Amino acid sequence: MRRNWRGRWNRNNNKSRISTADNKSLNNSTLKNSTSIAANSVRAPANQVPIVIPINSETSVWKIYFPTESQSPTPETNSRIECFKRYISKNKVIFDLEKIDQTRSVPLDLHSLVIDEDFNNYWSSFQTDLFEKPEYTLPLLEFCLHESLKCESKVKVRVLNHQPVIPIANLKVNYFGKLVTIKGTVIRVGSVGLMCTSMAFECSNCHRVQAVMQPQGVFTAPSFCQSCRSGHKFEPLQSSPFTNTTDWQVAKIQEIQSHSLSGTIPRSVEIDLQGDLVGTACPGDVLSVTGIVQVRGESKGGEDGKRAARLLQLYLEAVSIHSQRNLSNPTLSFTLKDYYAIQEIHATEDVFRLLVHSLCPTIFGQEAVKAGLILGLFGGTEHESARSNPHVLVVGDPGLGKSQLLQAAAHAAPRGVYVCGASASAGGLTVALGREAGGDFALEAGALVLADKGVCCVDELDKMPAHHSSLLEAMEQGRVSVAKGGVVCTLPARATVLAAANPAAGSYNRAKTVAENLKLNSALLSRFDLVFILLDQPDEKTDAMLSEHVLALHSGSKAKRKAGAGTSSMKTSDASQTTHNLSLRQRLKLKPGEVIDALPLVLLRKYIAYARRYVHPKLSTEAANALQSFYLELRHNHQASDGTPITTRQLEASIRLSQVKKFLDALTRRSHQLNKDVFTRQELIQIHKAAGIAGDPNDLIEAMHIHSYLLLKASNTYQLIAF
Repeated sequence: MRRNWRGRWNRNNNKSRISTADNKSLNNSTLKNSTSIAANSVRAPANQVPIVIPINSETSVWKIYFPTESQSPTPETNSRIECFKRYISKNKVIFDLEKIDQTRSVPLDLHSLVIDEDFNNYWSSFQTDLFEKPEYTLPLLEFCLHESLKCESKVKVRVLNHQPVIPIANLKVNYFGKLVTIKGTVIRVGSVGLMCTSMAFECSNCHRVQAVMQPQGVFTAPSFCQSCRSGHKFEPLQSSPFTNTTDWQVAKIQEIQSHSLSGTIPRSVEIDLQGDLVGTACPGDVLSVTGIVQVRGESKGGEDGKRAARLLQLYLEAVSIHSQRNLSNPTLSFTLKDYYAIQEIHATEDVFRLLVHSLCPTIFGQEAVKAGLILGLFGGTEHESARSNPHVLVVGDPGLGKSQLLQAAAHAAPRGVYVCGASASAGGLTVALGREAGGDFALEAGALVLADKGVCCVDELDKMPAHHSSLLEAMEQGRVSVAKGGVVCTLPARATVLAAANPAAGSYNRAKTVAENLKLNSALLSRFDLVFILLDQPDEKTDAMLSEHVLALHSGSKAKRKAGAGTSSMKTSDASQTTHNLSLRQRLKLKPGEVIDALPLVLLRKYIAYARRYVHPKLSTEAANALQSFYLELRHNHQASDGTPITTRQLEASIRLSQVKKFLDALTRRSHQLNKDVFTRQELIQIHKAAGIAGDPNDLIEAMHIHSYLLLKASNTYQLIAF
């Protein structure tokens, strides 16, 4: 039974706190005086007849999963039971019996089930039944698994690879009672409680005991005594062995920002977690949730719910959850056309220059700033001892396009969050601790937590001096700690911070340091790997090209400029031999009359997503020596008047901004060498180690499995799918 959610022990609001383990009897030590309850004091949900569970030692397995059905299933149901049992018998190797005994749940891959010919012949309507009638189909699968695997207690089936995934915004009343799969970001996680699944009642007349199911945790009393047929008053027996509870938790997930319509509030939905699913959701996680759409009542208006409007709210009763916690781009998948496009981009003569000019092409110039933002979007290789995310700060006079550059970076990032410092709070940046209706605490994710393994763009950093301390831990340690109201916890916030700020005096004063212009403390300033200072300085050539660019955007005269693009590219090719003598800023600049066809935003995002997922740079000896020399030179030339102190963070920043390698190529080569495409997890880890690839191999294996590069064939056994 859910405390303070719906349903109460009795009408005069006598509440009892329940404390027990999962599926164990309730402890009666805190309940001094039990209160008699009239049968009509609490009605069953949706006016349903209370479901009485038979109390005897000879209860069949069928009755455990179908307490309201007849003792024996129908012939059609028998046929479906036999066909699924045959499937279990053929694929017994994929079921981990030890894990099933521990979690009391069985993972079931729907992809391998629906492609089984024998199963399809005898249960051709399985996918329709699973969608339309999950409250019949799922218990039927659980019954078969219980008997075939000889389970000692009731088990739950956790369906995997359920399709299609519907947007949260499309979750309407027409899906009520159906099995759906949604994907979203966890924004709130409640505390763990207990929900009563069945309650024992004693008749006040004959003192016989009967157990009644508590659907969806709503308190439901029996309508009459099964023995004397005349009793109408019952006393709940919290300590009875027939009173069972299970762990229960509520989380809220929100549609992913890139999927929501601009200018609208992102849709969110609550999910109920029970049993072994409790604790699987963490604020900031991207979850794929498969569950049954249910409704719960809410009273709004009036005093204490009296004369209030009765409203219904949709929520999802979770059946299975797949967390994509360690992926930087959990919402993107790649098609064959995407791979061809990525290969074509990679074959470009100067890929970095193309990427720089593809980021926010409406802003003319600022090539160095765009280059820094591009490096921040790509990130670096993860290490246990140091952070891998480079942070970038852009400082300069107003009107130079800093906000527009940050918004473009947030849109180009596979997982990006944009916030404005003028309207952000400390809890909105990191994590907030709120209270639920029952008084328990709930964690609400902020921008840095929601951008975990992605990019968080903070505009107007100078407008939030009171919240600068909130950024320190997240930017260096990649986590956010909470210690409030007796709650002490840590949430991951492994995000790249791209920030922009205006000088405190309105315009940048070159006679002052960066910290003095921004009024930033040295601890926060040293966490930025790259700091760009934009000054509005008159320059005749640059101003002429800028005015031409702005006029071309508004007049649509780009075609005239593109006419000379062929000649320009020829000149660029001829002069490519001398580019190594130029600085990076000079190499990135456009020449007069030169036009570069920028990549579309969708393709740029896919290219960045591919690089973040599969490319893990490794430092060569020559690069390490060059970075060391650069670092020592910075330390040597550093003076006390300089605004940014040079520390080992600058050395780590240089390492994060250069490197390359792929796990997928190494696995493909190994597959050709051994002439096989099925590998165990241990073999995959060995291939990862032998190739000298940095990063966690389990994260790559999980990512490749999610996007169908690896197909789970058995427990910890995967098949490589060629593309």
